[in-house]
Parts: sequence; structure tokens; C-alpha cells
Amino acid sequence: MTVSVREVAALAGVSLGTVSNVLNRPEKVAPGTVVRVQNAIAELGFVRNDSARQLRAGRSSTVGLIVLDGGNPFFTDVARGAEDAAMSKGLAVLIGNSDESTDRERTYVDLFEERRVAGLLISPAGDDLSRLARLRDQGTAVVLVDRRADDEPFASVSVDDVAGGRIAVEHLLAIGRRRIAYVGGPFGIRQVVDRHAGALAATTAAGASLEVLATTSLSVLEGRRVGEELQRRPASERPDAVFAANDLVAVGLEQAFVMRGSVAVPDEIAIVGYDDIAFAEAAVVPLTSVRQPAQDLGRRAIDLLVRQVEQGQDIDLEQVEFTPELVVRQSTVRDR
Repeated sequence: MTVSVREVAALAGVSLGTVSNVLNRPEKVAPGTVVRVQNAIAELGFVRNDSARQLRAGRSSTVGLIVLDGGNPFFTDVARGAEDAAMSKGLAVLIGNSDESTDRERTYVDLFEERRVAGLLISPAGDDLSRLARLRDQGTAVVLVDRRADDEPFASVSVDDVAGGRIAVEHLLAIGRRRIAYVGGPFGIRQVVDRHAGALAATTAAGASLEVLATTSLSVLEGRRVGEELQRRPASERPDAVFAANDLVAVGLEQAFVMRGSVAVPDEIAIVGYDDIAFAEAAVVPLTSVRQPAQDLGRRAIDLLVRQVEQGQDIDLEQVEFTPELVVRQSTVRDR
């Protein structure tokens, strides 16, 4: 039978918080009390890994995860990685979908705070992280997912989206495209901004043009809308390549072009997406895409969160950044 922190506290004659401090911050506890708690741990056979379930006195063994778009398979894979890692540590993951809305995000943050989750994984919908900072300062571990913390005091796991945007457009330039469009939005989402920055750096260095076609969301419908608008232009005024901010937008563009048969992909317009979701390879024209290690993001985020909880808020907050890679398919190179 597993020994609980509560049993250790009862035998040692101390509070749950004191046991937590002995486990995580012994320098804050009187030496005599530390010895008493350690003796109780030894007598009961308490296993340190039980703190991964109890995590912190008075908190649940659940973790909150808020994703930007629950309909995007990329975030489904992130959640799967987080769930697998969490279950191996005796934790459960509760998932909320902000749907790229800061208001919905705030609702979920409040809900998870009320549930006193052990920690929160979140892909923020905007740049205002003050609400998350307050949660962190109250003792809840917070890890940003698919987003760098930059100068903010948060642990984070992300992919170098500036590099991803650059390699996407460098590929288009390498196959001879010069009139390139970037399709994505809203620009309140950091990933959209960073991918555009990388694309702009590549076109600027090559002396090529980069047109921005903004979307209201990163969805198939918005990609299709932009594709239909491009079809209405004279062929001489269209871009000869498109870099989409994610694969869903890219798939929508393909649908508009290919299903109506008015624009040949890749002969007239080459398309590169981002995320390399499972649908990318199965698209009408298999999609060239920038691959992110989605499940690895989720797994590593759980590792960082548990480390925060077990060691307290004074640890160095790690910024883990993965390197994206380009997967080339027929939407840019026909003979692939």
C-alpha cells in the first residue's frame, strides 16, 4: 500500500506544508524538524516519487493544458505527448481549448485555478502573460507550450519558428519562386509573427517580395477564403508561391486551387505549410511542410512542470527550443 504525505505528517507531528518543505526546500525548516520528518519517511517507507501524485500539499494530481486550437491535429499530438508523460508520473491532464480567444483562455485559467491543479501547460493566445504570472506567484507551476518565454520568468518548450519560416521560404526560393505570399493570422499570435519574421528575412536576403495575406484564424476555411480571393486575380498578379502559417490554412488553399481546377499546384503556385500534421501527407496534393515534434513538446513540458513542483519556484526555469525541419512533398516539387 502506498504511503501518503499525510501519513508522514501525522507520524512526525507536523503539517502537510512542513513535509512539503522538507521534501522540496529543507533549508526553510528547522534542523530538528527535518530530522523528525526524515525519520517518519524512513519508518513508513515513504517513496519520494509519491510527490508526483501529491505534488504539493493541498493540490490535486491533475494538470491543466490549454491549447490554441483543439481542432488542429498538431495540438492533439501535443496533448497526447503530455498525457502519456503525465500518466507515467501518476498525473491526469485536463484539456481546454482557447480557440485563439484570450477571453476563453482566461475562463479556462480561472477554472483550473479553482480546481487547484498542480500545474498549468498553456499555449497563450496573446502576449499579455500577467494573469499567468499571478497564478505562478501564487504557487502554481506554469509552462508555456509552443511558445518561448523570452524575457518572462516562465519555463517553456517551443520550436524555433523564426528558423521554421526561414527554411520554408528558402525552399521556395531554391525552386525558383520569387513572388511569395505569407498567409496567416491573427498577428496577435506569437507563432504567426515569428514565422512571418523568418519568411521576411529569407525574402529580404534574396531580394524577393513577400506579400502578407492576413487571416482571422488558422483554419481550413480561412485558407480556402484566401485561395478563392487569389483565384479572382489575373494570373500575372498572383504570387507564384505561398507559405501558410499552418497546415490547416495550407490545406484550405489547396482545396480552393485544386478542386476548382483554376490554379495548378505546384506548377502555378507552390505551397508550404507548417506543423506537418498527418493530413499533410494525405492532402489532395501531398503538402510540403515544416515539421514540429508535437508529442515531444508535450512530453518535455510535463517534465519541466513536475520539476518545478518538486523543486519549488526557485529553480532555474528552462527554455527548451526544438529545431524544425522541412519535409518536401509534391505541393512544391512535383516528382517527389
